[in-house]
Amino acid sequence: MATETESEWDVKVPDKPLKDKVYFENLKSVVIDTEMCSRCLTCAAVCPGGITVVNNKVDFPDYETKCFDCGACVRVCPRFAYEPKSGLGDHIEFTAGRSKRFSGQDGAMVTELLVSAMEMGMTDRALFAGRDEKWATEMFHARDPEQLAITTLGGTKYTFADVLPALKEAVKFTKSGVGIVGTPCIVSGVRKLQQEYPIFREKVKLVVGLFCTENFHYDDISSYLKAKGVDFSKLVKTDIIKGKFVSTMTDGKVKFKVAEAEAIVASGCNVCTDFTALESDASCGSVGSANGFSTVVVRTEAAKKVMAFIREKGYADFDEGDPAQLGFLIGHKQKRAENIKK
Repeated sequence: MATETESEWDVKVPDKPLKDKVYFENLKSVVIDTEMCSRCLTCAAVCPGGITVVNNKVDFPDYETKCFDCGACVRVCPRFAYEPKSGLGDHIEFTAGRSKRFSGQDGAMVTELLVSAMEMGMTDRALFAGRDEKWATEMFHARDPEQLAITTLGGTKYTFADVLPALKEAVKFTKSGVGIVGTPCIVSGVRKLQQEYPIFREKVKLVVGLFCTENFHYDDISSYLKAKGVDFSKLVKTDIIKGKFVSTMTDGKVKFKVAEAEAIVASGCNVCTDFTALESDASCGSVGSANGFSTVVVRTEAAKKVMAFIREKGYADFDEGDPAQLGFLIGHKQKRAENIKK
């Protein structure tokens, strides 16, 4: 029984493998130094001390003196007690859609889902990864559909973005809720935040996941593309289509097999087996649908409501999706992770 001068705490933190070390050093030992880290930055979103990124790695300069040893980082890290997920997962609907209002990657259904959620009043803002003139990612808080006219918000950027630190800021200011889009590791980070912190459960209303095979650090992929002949001042968009990385410029295209860039794939991607963002409310990608459409895997009631709103308003065209087409890439991620273990 707590007295007037005592407090009861119900916060539980994982055991420390390194008993005599602070929690960040345990995170470093288990996740960062073993190259399992996905760079989702869930830890940075909650750390009161100073977790950041240094030379493409999650780091905490001077953690020996600045870490509070609170355990927040290991509580939310999806890789600290890693349980790989794979397959298509449970879903309510598997379909293909093409937005009538927005243009972008394939059918632009990610944008349609997030904007429709705002129009419904489910959310009042959505987080998008934009880019600067050098194609480095930067986060953007969209609060009005007209803001989506900004061309740098469209398309896929195959580099990491600081999504979850931006989400921390978004939940501070939202009134009705936040919509967010991210790769499977980002989605897993959101779910860990929701598991550990009530504010994220209350404020994050729609999580859209992206089909994902791998990601790259900006410095690595930008240098690689330049060496391949990509002129960033002329670059219009980047795609991964049928195993090829395609950079479309105003005066031509540069194509190469994604397998050629294996050496610069971020190490954390090699242990990931989740291609379809299994923990999302809805996940999207080009695989499994016709050209010009986005595959949409509707997983939760929240996403089902948004899709019903889109159909009611006539905001998108729909077609049949083919889940069988996802099998190869789901298997590819599983095999890659198994080979890393060997």
